Amino acid sequence: MRRDPIGKRILAERPRVTDATIELCRVMPPGTFGAGYATFMGDRRFSADERPPVRFVDDEELAYVITRAREVHDFWHVLFDCHTNVFGELALKGLEFVQTGLPMTGLAVLGAQYRLKPVDRELLQRHYLPWALRAGSRCTDLMCIYYEQHFEDNLEDMRREHRIIPAPQPPQHLRFRGSKPPAKA
Repeated sequence: MRRDPIGKRILAERPRVTDATIELCRVMPPGTFGAGYATFMGDRRFSADERPPVRFVDDEELAYVITRAREVHDFWHVLFDCHTNVFGELALKGLEFVQTGLPMTGLAVLGAQYRLKPVDRELLQRHYLPWALRAGSRCTDLMCIYYEQHFEDNLEDMRREHRIIPAPQPPQHLRFRGSKPPAKA
């Protein structure tokens, strides 16, 4: 990030992705990156404020970089049109590994794929991990995008600008079906 002008600026300014970010995006026009992000978070009832803090990292700048990687992960779901089930998360973790080289992302792919049915694991290995390698190698350095300055941008234009290859659509049984209503007390 230090070698990229935008990455360097992000490191200096240290923007954070919080629930206030989601609220800001809720007012963005349809078709924008911000609207896509707000819809993604709202449909899944995700809160940006619920992420646990980074632990066991003494270097303040490195701790911020890891925090930033966690916080922008949901932006990547939107940009790459990746679902949030185990299958979609593993595909995106594969892309993250290509992009960041963070061991935790590679280990997640190696270990968690065994939570999938054998037929789904084969689909992941034959189609989605090769997509992750291709998409992660082709796109802009995802850690050096100042996402907060692109909320009003058209989502498709943003994908083109950053050479984003959306994920292949998963089979019907692996697609997101919407969030479940909250349990009644």
